[in-house]
Amino acid sequence: MDIAKDKWKRPILEIISATEEPVGSWFIVSEFKKKGIDVSSATIGRELNELETLGYVERIGFKGRIITVLGRRIIEEARTTETLDYYRNSLDSLINSDVMENFLMVLEARLTIERQTARLAAERITDEGMAELIERYERQKDHERDNLSIAKDDIAFHGCIARHSGNKALYSLYMMLSAMGQQSELFEQLRHRVGDNYTPYHSRVMDAIKARDPERAEEAMSDHITKLMLDVNQYWNEYIELKNNGKQEQ
Repeated sequence: MDIAKDKWKRPILEIISATEEPVGSWFIVSEFKKKGIDVSSATIGRELNELETLGYVERIGFKGRIITVLGRRIIEEARTTETLDYYRNSLDSLINSDVMENFLMVLEARLTIERQTARLAAERITDEGMAELIERYERQKDHERDNLSIAKDDIAFHGCIARHSGNKALYSLYMMLSAMGQQSELFEQLRHRVGDNYTPYHSRVMDAIKARDPERAEEAMSDHITKLMLDVNQYWNEYIELKNNGKQEQ
């Protein structure tokens, strides 16, 4: 159950968690009223019964209920999800922006994250993981040869490396930056615009990981992302120049 989206359960758990003694429905009703929220004791009673069934609260005789360890964990997870959603929405706004400067900020973040994921993948990737990475690389080459979009292939390749780094936090950060797809789609347009091909960079990264060489893997990924940043700058300068020329012609 996602209590973060439930009208009553999370607020009730937070009220109970803030008290040291067992509390009953009337105490919770009173706390809601202090916040300007009207709710009946019967409604709170039903919610408490459900929370008890879920294992989030525990009845202490006739004194009332206290929050359980599981209940506290659920609250913390809800708060974490809320925080991640905030930053995810902020990133979504950033990535969907048409301003090239914002993409440079995203790439700066990716440079920091992906240098480390490449290094860790070279140290930790399994044979099965390496086979998956090679498959994703070959699929990208096939699509590129057939003049098909490689935007999703790009995300899959980098995501595979991040996942096989064995660090869930770094993997989550990468996916927050790239899962929406717009970023790679922009870079695909950029690649055609500046006449560059990023497959050789992927090949270097993959070969270094396959050789279990962390330093070389980090260096190859750093070169790859740095090249992207240079191309974004070039694209941005061309865009500004065209925009200024358009204004002059008007």
